[in-house]
Amino acid sequence: MDMGDKNDKHDVPISGHAYDGIEEFDNRLPRWWVYMFYLSIAFAFLYFCYYSLGSGPSPRQVFAEDRAAIDDARAAAAAAGGDEAALKAAAKDAHEVAEGEKIFAQRCAACHGDHAQGNIGPNLADDYWIHGGRLVDIDRTITQGVPDKGMPTWGQTMKSDKIVEAVAYIRSLRGTHPAGAKAPQGELYTGDD
Repeated sequence: MDMGDKNDKHDVPISGHAYDGIEEFDNRLPRWWVYMFYLSIAFAFLYFCYYSLGSGPSPRQVFAEDRAAIDDARAAAAAAGGDEAALKAAAKDAHEVAEGEKIFAQRCAACHGDHAQGNIGPNLADDYWIHGGRLVDIDRTITQGVPDKGMPTWGQTMKSDKIVEAVAYIRSLRGTHPAGAKAPQGELYTGDD
C-alpha cells in the first residue's frame, strides 16, 4: 500500500511534515473544540477583568474572610466544648477516664511523659497550671492549643467526646506526683472539680 495514495483517498491535504516516512494530514479541528477554545479565552478575559480590574475580591480579602470564619468557628467550638457539668461527670466516670488514658498515651505522652510527669510539655500531675487548672481551662487548652508554646490545636483533629475523655484522665492524675516529675510551672490551682 502506497502512503502517497492517502491524500487522494481522503481528499485532505498533507501538511508537508514527515517523520520516519509518516506524513501528517492537515485536518481541520472539530468545531466543538474550536468553540470551547474561544470560550475559554473569553472566560479568561472576563475573569481577569472582574478580579484584577473590577470589583471582584482580591486573594487577601478572601483569605481575611476565610480566616475570620475559622476564628469564629473556633470560638464557638471552645464555648460549646467547655461544659463544666459534662466535664465533671466525665471525670467521675471510670470508663471515660480509661478511654482518656488511651488517648493520652497516643497523643499526649510524647510531650507530657508517660505518667504526665512532664517532658517537653509541663507536668500535668501536680496542682500548678500555666493556662488554668479548671476542667474548662484544660478543655480549652486541648481544643485551641497553645501554638507559641508548641501545644497542638487538637480541636481540629479530635472529636469533642475524645477531648472530654482526655480531660477526665488528666483530672484523675492531679496530685499523683509521679517519679521524675518536672518542677511546677504556672499558678497553683486548689479548686475542687
